[in-house]
Amino acid sequence: MDYAVEEITKGVNNMNIADSHKKNQIQVSNTKKPLFFYVNLAKRHMQQHNEVELSALGMAIATVVTIAEILKNNGLVVEKKIMTSTVDMKDESRGRPIQKTKIEILLGKTENFDELMAAAAEEKWRKMATIVAMVVIGGGLWQAPPN
Repeated sequence: MDYAVEEITKGVNNMNIADSHKKNQIQVSNTKKPLFFYVNLAKRHMQQHNEVELSALGMAIATVVTIAEILKNNGLVVEKKIMTSTVDMKDESRGRPIQKTKIEILLGKTENFDELMAAAAEEKWRKMATIVAMVVIGGGLWQAPPN
């Protein structure tokens, strides 16, 4: 019994925790969050880490590819690496092993990433200031109800 516990402890101590979940990795699901949640999350990761790895299993692969294409088409990222594989998993409903396809797409910042992000943030604030001005002036979105 003590030998088994000792071996497990050695295994845990030798594990590289960074490999099990990278700081710049986003695991995408096609059922949990909307598409643009992941697009915006990827942008934030890119600001912090200069690159981001999108990964998905099975049916979520199409979602990952779409996210990467949106970011590429907006001039924010370049593809650095695409990896595909098959992973063994347990089918919870049937209790037997199954294989799932997996994709990992590594994206890096373009040279003008920071410039594009700053311009987008400025445009957002400009639109918000216009709406606030319309409300304050009273000819816009909201007016006080009559007495």
